[in-house]
Amino acid sequence: EVPLVEFGGGLVQPGGSLTLSCAASGFTFSNYAMSWVRQAPGKGLERVSSINGRGSTTYYADSVKGRFTISRDNAKNTLYLQLDSLKPEDTAMYYCAKHLTSESFGVYPYRGQGTQVTVSS
Repeated sequence: EVPLVEFGGGLVQPGGSLTLSCAASGFTFSNYAMSWVRQAPGKGLERVSSINGRGSTTYYADSVKGRFTISRDNAKNTLYLQLDSLKPEDTAMYYCAKHLTSESFGVYPYRGQGTQVTVSS
């Protein structure tokens, strides 16, 4: 079990912003790439954004590119996702996920319990 606890979800109007946080513990945080993944009602998991262990390389899904920003603070063992210009289609449960190495954005066998983001007027 890898403790990953997400914070910061909520209800926001279209065009609004949220900041999600993920507190990690029980492992050397900087040694692992991390991702944010989401699951909308009735849909599968979608990897939204990823960041390598040092924070020097990032990935964004086309659906969020230019609107979301991933970052990490290795001193605080915390992963962040800034969500701007939110759209109703961003409504989903958002999970932070741990990869197997510091540079791999492939498999993510561990994820937290999630935080709900709802975009609605």
